[in-house]
Amino acid sequence: MALTKLWTIAFRDLGRNRRRSVFTLIAVALGLALVILMSGYIAGIVEGSLQNGIELKTGHVQLRSASYEESKLSLLWKDLLDDNETLLNQARGMSQVKAATPVLWSSGVLSTIHETVGLRVTGIDPASEIYNPIREGLVAGEFLTIDERGGILMGERLAGSMGIGVGRRVSLIVGHSDGRPEEGIFTIRGLFATGVPSYDENTVFLSLPQAQAITGAGERASAIVIMLNNQEDANEVAAALKNPGITTYTWEELNSLLLDTIQAAMGFYFIMYGIVILVVAVIIANTLLMAVFERIREMGILAALGMKGRQIMLMFLLEAGTLALMGIALGIMLGSAVVLYLSVAGIPIGDLGNAAEGIAIGSTLYTKLVPGEILSLSAWTLLVILLAALYPAWFAARLEPVSALHSL
Repeated sequence: MALTKLWTIAFRDLGRNRRRSVFTLIAVALGLALVILMSGYIAGIVEGSLQNGIELKTGHVQLRSASYEESKLSLLWKDLLDDNETLLNQARGMSQVKAATPVLWSSGVLSTIHETVGLRVTGIDPASEIYNPIREGLVAGEFLTIDERGGILMGERLAGSMGIGVGRRVSLIVGHSDGRPEEGIFTIRGLFATGVPSYDENTVFLSLPQAQAITGAGERASAIVIMLNNQEDANEVAAALKNPGITTYTWEELNSLLLDTIQAAMGFYFIMYGIVILVVAVIIANTLLMAVFERIREMGILAALGMKGRQIMLMFLLEAGTLALMGIALGIMLGSAVVLYLSVAGIPIGDLGNAAEGIAIGSTLYTKLVPGEILSLSAWTLLVILLAALYPAWFAARLEPVSALHSL
C-alpha cells in the first residue's frame, strides 16, 4: 500500500476521537513550549550575566603583573603595573581594541555615624568609554572627573541601605601600599544603578589619581582593562600583548566561575528537558494504545485484506508522527512567543541574584530566543515520541487476523 494512502488512513483515524487527539496535541505543544521557555531562560541568564560581568568588571582582556592576585587586591608595588603608558599605547594601537584603561582596585570600609560597610574601591579614568554603563546608569548627581578631588561615586542601593545621598560626606578607609590603613573624607558626587544588585551594593569609584594618592600606589595600576570590538578576538589580542612579567587574561578566564557553574548545571537541565519530553511521549503512547484496543476488529479486517504487519505498524507511526508534528509546530509558536515577550519584559527577581556570589546576575532576568536550540529540542521531541509509539504500533502489527475479527 502506498505511503500516501497509509497516511490518509492515519490522519482519518485521528478524527475518530477528536477530543482525545486535541488534548494529546495540546499536551505535546505545552510540553515543548515549556522546554523552549526553560532553554530561553537559561540562555538569557548566561548571556545577561556574562555581558554584565564583561561590561562592569572584567572587560574582554586584562593585563596584570604576573604576581598580582585579584582575590587579595594587593597594593604592593611589586604586584602592580608600573609601565601603564607603554601597555596602553600598545593595546590602543591594535585594530581589534575598542578601548583600554588602567584601573586600581583596593578593599575598603565606608562609614557614616550609623553604618559601616566593607566593599571594593575602584580607581578609574572617568573619561574612558569603558565606564559608559556606569555613566548611563547615573540616577543622581554627576559623574566623576579625572581631576576630581574629594569626590566619590557609589551605587544607589548602597546609598539607600546606609541612608545617605548626593552631597553627603562619608569616611572611606582603604589599604595602603605600606600595609597600614589610610582614611579619607569624601563627598558623594553621584549615585548609579546598573541593575546588578551585587555590584551596586559593593562598589565605589574614585578618580584614578585620587585612588593612587590615598593608597600610595604612585602612578601604578592593578590592571589594564581592554574592551574589544569583537569578543572572539580576545585570544589573539591577549597573545599579542604578552610581555615579560605581564600576565594576560581573556574574558573566558575572567568569568570562569559563571561558565563553570553553567557547564556543571547543564546536566541537571538536560534531565529536566528529558522528563518533560518523556511525559509527552508517554501521553502519545497511551493515546495510540487506546486507539489500538478500540480498533482491533479493524486491524483484523485490514490484515485479512492483505495489509502486512509492517504496514499496520507504519500506519500507527504515521499517526503518532502527525500528532507530534502538529503539536511541535504549535509548541514552537507558543514557546517562541513567550520567550520573545520575556526577552523584552523580563522576569523581576529582586535581590535573588545576590545569592550567586561572584556572578553578575541582574535584578531582572531576560530570556533569549536561540533558533538552533529550538530546532534541536523539537527534533529530540519528535524522536522520543516516535520511539514511544513503537510499542503500540508493534502491538497492533502482531495481532492475528482471526483473533482480531472475533474480538468484540
